[in-house]
Amino acid sequence: MQQDKQLEMAFFDHLAQTQEYNVFTEAANTKICQTVKQLLCLNKGAHIVDLGCGSGVFTQLLSQDGYHCLGIDLSKHLLGLGKKQAPHIDFMQADVEALPFRDESIDNILLSCLVHHLPSPQACIQEIFRVLKPQGRFVAFDPNRLNPFMYLYRDRSSPFYSAKGVTPNERPVLPHQMIQWFRKGGFAETKIAYLDGLSFRYVASDSAKGLLPIYNFFDKYAFKMPWLKFFRAFVFTYGTKQP
Repeated sequence: MQQDKQLEMAFFDHLAQTQEYNVFTEAANTKICQTVKQLLCLNKGAHIVDLGCGSGVFTQLLSQDGYHCLGIDLSKHLLGLGKKQAPHIDFMQADVEALPFRDESIDNILLSCLVHHLPSPQACIQEIFRVLKPQGRFVAFDPNRLNPFMYLYRDRSSPFYSAKGVTPNERPVLPHQMIQWFRKGGFAETKIAYLDGLSFRYVASDSAKGLLPIYNFFDKYAFKMPWLKFFRAFVFTYGTKQP
């Protein structure tokens, strides 16, 4: 199954006309960027390509921390928001399944909540492997299908699934499947990390908005025990391109 790219562009272009695409609180955004920097083992001044950057929330935060960033997205209107907010950062409209870079030319790649938009991510992963330099690193973060809330609210097999605010391409990911996909794409030592406590600013569904404070509170404390980490709301997949 392939991603419907026209549908993705139309959805996010329309969204950009009404709001900035920034679903997390500022504290959650900072926590995500800290995790990205740790997993990529970044040195100050490192170059990062942010795939699926949207309006550039994480691109901008990483740039503020002293990294050289390039934001890539399908939605020209979300990219327009990013350029307006951070004119010093380069943004480019491009397809993650056909990246406009030479072989082995990129140091670090961030996939910003992107993989779960790809019904079949193998073409994207192959492109990441192609453009990364030897010893280049990637990190991807996505909603975890093993998390009860992510499953119940955002998985199409759930009786409580809400299509409000998402495209039909989207589905939370399974951690073991992420490992399989990236290893199949050439990243033999792909690893997984889990993160909770990422509070949301809003959800699109009116019926769920009233429950958002309850979700944020529960997510902050429910999965703190190490043996419950597999059920945390977000999964980070990361690895290095071996020579």
